[in-house]
Amino acid sequence: MENLLKSIRSCNICLDLPLGPNPIVSAHPKAKVLIIGQAPGTKVHKTSIPWDDPSGKQLRKWLSCDHETFYNPKIISLIPMGFCYPGKGKSGDLPPRSVCAPQWHEQILEKLPDLELVILIGTYAQKYYLKDNTYKNLTETVRNYNKYFPKFMPLPHPSPRNRFWLHKNPWFEAQVLPVLKSAFAKAIS
Repeated sequence: MENLLKSIRSCNICLDLPLGPNPIVSAHPKAKVLIIGQAPGTKVHKTSIPWDDPSGKQLRKWLSCDHETFYNPKIISLIPMGFCYPGKGKSGDLPPRSVCAPQWHEQILEKLPDLELVILIGTYAQKYYLKDNTYKNLTETVRNYNKYFPKFMPLPHPSPRNRFWLHKNPWFEAQVLPVLKSAFAKAIS
């Protein structure tokens, strides 16, 4: 795993990135949980710490997970769909680069034999892993989480920009988060 992580962190397939290549990943063969996100933002790019931003704080709250546990790679592996900051778009960051997941994900997954839960955050991760089994949109895919559970748990992005989505979909907090917290606690115990 260490050699693979070194290869990923030295990847320079995308030399045209606005802030340059800085692949962000954390993984360990003993991990029980894998969180697959979208792509790092500018703050994460600067610190090189995955989920080191308000989205990460909200994600840890959703999981009822403390900082120390979240950043212990022997418990939780953190990989994005795009390993580097993709740049700014009209309404937020650009989508994750499509070359990263095919290049690296399978190699990482082969080295994670003990996974009990894979959390898929956002549409990009859900479409990549659930393929044609997703619903017409993220809301319906997350609402029907039990179709993929217990292996996969699809979630919306925990970004502060998604406050409107969370307000519009109170069932997420009432129905999905308790299942997520329970499954996460069981996987890491």
